[in-house]
Amino acid sequence: MGARLRSLLPSLLPRRADYAGLRRSWPRDLAAGLTVGVVALPLALAFGVASGVGAAAGLVTAVIAGTVAAVFGGSHLQVSGPTGAMTVVLIPLVAQHGAAVVYPVAVLAGLLVVLAAVLRVGRLLAYVPWPLVEGFTVGIAAVIAAQEIPSGLGVAKPDLDNAAAAAAVAVGRFARHPHWPAVVLLLITMALTALLPRLHRTLPAGLIAVAVATAAAHGFGWSVPRIGALPAGLPTPSIPAFGDTLALAGPALTVAFLAALESLLSAQVADGLSDRPRYEPDRELFGQGLANIASGLAGGLPATGAIARTAVNARAGAHTRVAALAHAAVLALIVYTAAPVVAQIPTVALAGVLIVTAYRMVDQHAVRAVLGSSPGDRAVLIVTAVATVAFDLLRAVLAGLVLAGVLALAQLSRTVRATAEPVGADGLDDAAEHELVRRHVLVYRVDGPLFFAAAARFITTFATSSDVRVVILRLGALDMLDATGARALAELIDDLEQRGIVVLVKCVEPDHARMLRRVNVVTAPPVDCAADHLFGDLPAALAHAQSHLAVGA
Repeated sequence: MGARLRSLLPSLLPRRADYAGLRRSWPRDLAAGLTVGVVALPLALAFGVASGVGAAAGLVTAVIAGTVAAVFGGSHLQVSGPTGAMTVVLIPLVAQHGAAVVYPVAVLAGLLVVLAAVLRVGRLLAYVPWPLVEGFTVGIAAVIAAQEIPSGLGVAKPDLDNAAAAAAVAVGRFARHPHWPAVVLLLITMALTALLPRLHRTLPAGLIAVAVATAAAHGFGWSVPRIGALPAGLPTPSIPAFGDTLALAGPALTVAFLAALESLLSAQVADGLSDRPRYEPDRELFGQGLANIASGLAGGLPATGAIARTAVNARAGAHTRVAALAHAAVLALIVYTAAPVVAQIPTVALAGVLIVTAYRMVDQHAVRAVLGSSPGDRAVLIVTAVATVAFDLLRAVLAGLVLAGVLALAQLSRTVRATAEPVGADGLDDAAEHELVRRHVLVYRVDGPLFFAAAARFITTFATSSDVRVVILRLGALDMLDATGARALAELIDDLEQRGIVVLVKCVEPDHARMLRRVNVVTAPPVDCAADHLFGDLPAALAHAQSHLAVGA
């Protein structure tokens, strides 16, 4: 393990090539960083408030995690920080354990993601089905929007774990005691956030919307909840006891999975928007793991790659990771120079930004493509989305994976075929012998995978007439054979032989032959063909079938 780690470590650490071309690109990188910083400010504040920890925690996450991930991550253009998907996981956790729980969870999750990088798990996440990804994205977007309904309506957040149920209760409370200034500010923020990018793509719509809502609330003297003063210093997270650490293992695993998956998806988006070298998945996990550890130790939230901010960074012309570093520097500067202004921002304005952000999270073209692809893919998307809203992200992903696996096995099982073939005249002496073999010998070619999900269907595909005295099974085209498939083959042979039909097996792949012997389908090595009716070619099997016909004649 130590030698493996030493050989792996150089590929995970920063290198000079990360900043190739910086002498020419630094003006563009700084400009892109400024653009992303302005876009990220209202989101960092909003996600911090929405998580229940506070606006300062969102800013700390964007600055600390954004810096560490930019230096150590595997993508040149990735921008990391707090995200809506992570907020979905944190809200019930904070409600149950208190705000301080996010710090050890971020550290534990970071350690798990670093371990995943060392074990080279990054490539395995590429096998997560696309419908599942789109399904939990839809579910997360719905949960984020539901979580912001109480703040958006200016009512107290109901003490309920399920976001959809809490939103319904909040709507009922608003209907009984409406607070119209909050609704006006919410609509102003949502309209500006949604419409300004249509005027010009580079406009910092979220920041402008928050500024207008803040000015309106202050100018009209509306009484709405505000962010409040930011703390003067960073909190000092405490190290949990061993028993508490074990209790946090489940939430930390969920956060680690989400941090890994969302970061790799975001890095893929960055690859599609630029001509930079492709991202390194294991190094990206390593960087995100370190970013979460640093964020937790500094009093921030768990972090991940942010798809929207990464896309803004790429479209703004960023070339190196200096752009992501500049974005973190811009946020740090705002924290220390504009804290009094930030304190006056109405929380309803942040709710409006997040509701529009949730809507934009969903790739409508991708969702329509999945829904129109196949019933199985449609089911995976719908089940994952509904489970995300009804339960939690981890159970939703597990449900989606199980359903996708079952559907894939069912589809794969349908590809196994046993096809009856006409018997050729090769190796037979005259027409009379050929006619004898044609009437009494049946050849079946078995194609595809013969495994546990296909075994029952495989047996039902065989049909023989009363004239058949010898069946030859051609297994050369068999793609896969497991113990259940071999057992099904043994049951078929036993059933045919009880009906007085001799079964001959054309020689199979060495791995398949070993499986047949282990399950007692055949008892001798493949070279001893005559002893166990296992043959290397079809003419030899036909010749042996002819001998059985001669004996029975």
